[in-house]
Amino acid sequence: MNIKRVFVPVLFGFLLSACGGGPDASYSAVEPGAGTVCSLDGMRLADYPGPKAQIHYTTGAPDFFCDTIELFSVHLRSEQGRRIQAMYVQDMGAADWKHPQGHWIDARTAFYIVGSDQHGSMGPTIASFADQAQADAFAKQHGGKLYRFEQITPDMVSLDGGVLNDEHS
Repeated sequence: MNIKRVFVPVLFGFLLSACGGGPDASYSAVEPGAGTVCSLDGMRLADYPGPKAQIHYTTGAPDFFCDTIELFSVHLRSEQGRRIQAMYVQDMGAADWKHPQGHWIDARTAFYIVGSDQHGSMGPTIASFADQAQADAFAKQHGGKLYRFEQITPDMVSLDGGVLNDEHS
């Protein structure tokens, strides 16, 4: 047995976890309570349809969001200073769109539909799914295009809720 083949991966894993660079099993999704408010705008999560999201940091309390667009907006901002440990979104293949509860999945492994006709708290939203077939079926029914987490770009996550394009002022 080659000691280097065993020792180096174990040492690397230890160092990675000590630096906070790897996933930590102590983090898991938290079900928001009835009074939980969005970390960005103070809106009650329970008051709005569509997928919710949460970010857990290496220190401090998690942030909750009443819309997946808000999660991506925070994650993709270059000025985001806190170290993210875990991110969760709701699996809309299992959760009720109008009153989503539970069904939290790792945001980084989810399938996303951008550009559907379904709205969340901020107007048009990004639907999240654990299963690609369910995401494809949703897109077929409601429109939109499938993306993976790393394909979502800042220009896809405008927080204006469509206000800038509203011609009914």
